[in-house]
Amino acid sequence: MKERIESLRVRLSQIPLEALLVSKPENLRYLSGFSGGEGFILISKQAQLLAVDFRYLEQVAQQAPDFQLFRLRGDLTEHLADLAATVGVKQVGFESAHLTFLQYQQLSKASRDGGLEFVPTSGLVEELRIVKEPGELSLIQKAAEVTDLCFEHVRRIVSPGMTERQLCWEIEKFMREAGADGLAFDTIVASGPNAALPHAQPGGRALAPGEPIVVDMGARWQGYCSDFTRTICLGEPDETFRKVYAVTLQANEAAARQIRAGMMGQAADDLARRVIVEAGYGESFGHGLGHGVGLEIHEAPRLRVDSRDVLSEGMVFTIEPGIYLPGWGGVRIEDLAVLETGGSRLLSLGTKDPVVPLPK
Repeated sequence: MKERIESLRVRLSQIPLEALLVSKPENLRYLSGFSGGEGFILISKQAQLLAVDFRYLEQVAQQAPDFQLFRLRGDLTEHLADLAATVGVKQVGFESAHLTFLQYQQLSKASRDGGLEFVPTSGLVEELRIVKEPGELSLIQKAAEVTDLCFEHVRRIVSPGMTERQLCWEIEKFMREAGADGLAFDTIVASGPNAALPHAQPGGRALAPGEPIVVDMGARWQGYCSDFTRTICLGEPDETFRKVYAVTLQANEAAARQIRAGMMGQAADDLARRVIVEAGYGESFGHGLGHGVGLEIHEAPRLRVDSRDVLSEGMVFTIEPGIYLPGWGGVRIEDLAVLETGGSRLLSLGTKDPVVPLPK
């Protein structure tokens, strides 16, 4: 944590900015270890305060002993001037992408009333988070391992007649019993025509033989996420499934094989998109190839047609091409990968054999 804070202080000195008010829960955890979610960090050149209300006092003492504790007795607007005075600053930056407009209005007024300059900032902590440290990578790897095991469980228990919602419950139950904090995001199980919706909401539709079933899931392990998608078929698939699946798998493998450090996100996206376009399904791949994963399920870098993010070693991201055909369904194959030694190494190792034999 000390190295992260010092790196942030270097960034503040480069802007320059006297202090930064951190409000985003993932950034709070990254900088302090505090996982309560509700609180504020104020970091200046020489001080670091963590402001929380009564509910989190003991938790801060346990998780963030290197931070000076500031007890909130009401809304932050009532304490902003006191916080700034405690660390001796008159200029405070804030995370503009996290505060609501109402919070901004209230805090801006509190700043003016307290003689402070309230300065918008963007991505200062996120820029530090984009390259994962070895300890972070080990937690992401653990989340991915639990997800792989869960997919093995899915293949054992899935059967015709089970509903999308029932399979979602089996996934969450398995992950929690395996030791995960919980789900990294709401699980997607989309069958038949529902699989044509990239972010379908699971419902009461019963799974049936011969149709595509998209299963998109992830575990959260000590705050860090995994992200994994497979498309399966109960019994023998039809010719459309075989063709669409083969193209999607080829796109997935082409990107995993060719992504390199120094490449822009748009170039990485193009590795998979070219395969799909050349197969005649270009209009059916409407989202980006992938996104970063860490304390958040969607974070930098972005791998998509408009991304100028430069990929570098230590970044963790998804590789998830998909083809979606309204009225029939869709296929998505998603792996989690880390960029190292110039290329990508897959953290997701679950089988890509789509056929699940029907129960005898």
